[in-house]
Amino acid sequence: MKSVLVTGASGFIGSYIVSEGLEKGYEMWAGMRGTSSKGYLTDKRIHFAELTLGDKQKLKNQLSALKEEMGGKGWDYVVHAAGATKCLKIEDFYRTNCNGTANLIEVLREEEMVPERFVFISSLSVFGAIREKPVKAMSKNYGKGGEISETESIYNPILLSDTPRPNTAYGQSKLSAEVYMEKLDPKEFPYVILRPTGVYGPREKDYFVMAKSIAGHTDFAVGYQPQELTFIYMLDVVQAVFKAMLSDKTIGKAYFLSDGKIYNSRRFSDLIQQELGNPWVLRIKAPKWVLKVMCKIGGAIGRKTGKLIVLNEDKYNILSQRNWRCDIEPARRDFDFEPEWSLEKGVKAAIEWYKKAGWL
Repeated sequence: MKSVLVTGASGFIGSYIVSEGLEKGYEMWAGMRGTSSKGYLTDKRIHFAELTLGDKQKLKNQLSALKEEMGGKGWDYVVHAAGATKCLKIEDFYRTNCNGTANLIEVLREEEMVPERFVFISSLSVFGAIREKPVKAMSKNYGKGGEISETESIYNPILLSDTPRPNTAYGQSKLSAEVYMEKLDPKEFPYVILRPTGVYGPREKDYFVMAKSIAGHTDFAVGYQPQELTFIYMLDVVQAVFKAMLSDKTIGKAYFLSDGKIYNSRRFSDLIQQELGNPWVLRIKAPKWVLKVMCKIGGAIGRKTGKLIVLNEDKYNILSQRNWRCDIEPARRDFDFEPEWSLEKGVKAAIEWYKKAGWL
């Protein structure tokens, strides 16, 4: 039986990777901090590995002990899904997303525990707000029904050949981890980088904020320039992880992940409203400068109180970005990635889960 270590296993994406691995017949190891919740990891077949990614020596001791427990060998595959998406201080993003990744890779190499494949969950955010200038005029039917066809799209897609220009601390820290990995010889340390766009689904908390706001009869949007969004349901990310993990074509490469569709700025919120029974909603659309002021105030309050505020400087850059279109053809070509969840189906499943879990 092949073994798989999933870091960040207590998190949104990580917990689903563990569950899917069990269904596929792998020996699954949930890597997590000692203080992390096991609420989504209740299957008795799961092995647990306490990992302190931010402290290399402690991590070295932990992996050495785990290697001995496993009979002197490491895991066949490692999926590195651990990461910080929200931090009060910029250095905290780097400590977790960049340094933590480097520590894990270095210790795996030093302890002779290099896996057959190391899958790193990065993000489309490493590219930032590029290709933001429309390349053609909008058609009369632009975005009709919420979905935008490739021929209608007024922006060019972000390509793997583009130069990343991250505009958030999160994206910058993820890019730093990627740059570190790209200096490795993939023949000696076989890695693959996956860059999903906005991931949503049951257990996810950021898009839940939108659902909660709409349930409370308010939907907030920003900016008047057309916005083209992309999404991916979490089970399609999980599908990509296992397919990329097993394909020889992916070694040393990076890939974008989305559901292959393009949407206008209203489609996601419209679907949420529909699944909530179409409550009345006050839709507020503000200019970007209003959001910028709100986010600067939110960031200042967060730093002063020590509490994370939803609206902060990073959030401004994310919400104001106009073009999230990305090219997933390389993933289709190299490891047969084919999204199975439409936005309609995925939002329905997410809202049903939020209701059942008592979040809504």
